[in-house]
Amino acid sequence: MTDSHIKLVQVRSAIGRPGDQTATLRGLGLDKIGRESRVKDTPANRGMIKKIAHLVRVVEG
Repeated sequence: MTDSHIKLVQVRSAIGRPGDQTATLRGLGLDKIGRESRVKDTPANRGMIKKIAHLVRVVEG
């Protein structure tokens, strides 16, 4: 069984966003526009991505 991952790229700034959204970005390993991060594909991470979907882009592959 292989571990699947999701690759994320931050496309919008966290400035002016609620603190919980900023914390979610940092929890996913993102902090600046253009930064990329790979996270495991788990239900918890999917929920975090859904919460900040307007700030990140999911890159397939």
